[in-house]
Amino acid sequence: MWWSTANTAEKKQRPEKEQRQHSYMQLVHLYHADLYRYSCWICKNTDIAEDLVQDTYLRAWKSIDLLQNEASAKAWLFTILRHENARRFERKQFQYQEVEQDLLLDEHQVSPEQLYSQQQLLKQLESLEPEYSEPLILQLIGGFSGDEIAQLLSLNLNTVNTRLFRARKQLRDLLTDESARERKNG
Repeated sequence: MWWSTANTAEKKQRPEKEQRQHSYMQLVHLYHADLYRYSCWICKNTDIAEDLVQDTYLRAWKSIDLLQNEASAKAWLFTILRHENARRFERKQFQYQEVEQDLLLDEHQVSPEQLYSQQQLLKQLESLEPEYSEPLILQLIGGFSGDEIAQLLSLNLNTVNTRLFRARKQLRDLLTDESARERKNG
């Protein structure tokens, strides 16, 4: 008798479990590339980036029922990833290596000149202070709006907009200076 009751309860739960798994797989499918690129950017190591993304997915799976608004799923995942990155410093200090930036670029669709330009841009982005580069990277790689970045970084929208403006200006100045140096030397 208890078996038939448990079996009925199991049948009722199965669609819930399947729905949960389906929702989770959609999140993974939709946001994996963005999460991985952002993870590579913040930790500068592809192996650690993969681990961070996996840890992010594990935490997301455990708490997917808490996600009430599908529109905020991307921001939710990026927040989890940022927290996972912070946790790794609490647990252990890793040896850092520079990320092979070529791994982050799709070389098959980019000419050598474009690849060089992208590498120069990434190099200049890395030279910005983190307070300026992080909002810019969230906007460029993550595609987040100013409001979403403010929420992710727990900042005021005006602060985010100011940092984005300054980051773009600093980046433009760095690229202009480098271009002038190349013309002078070339």
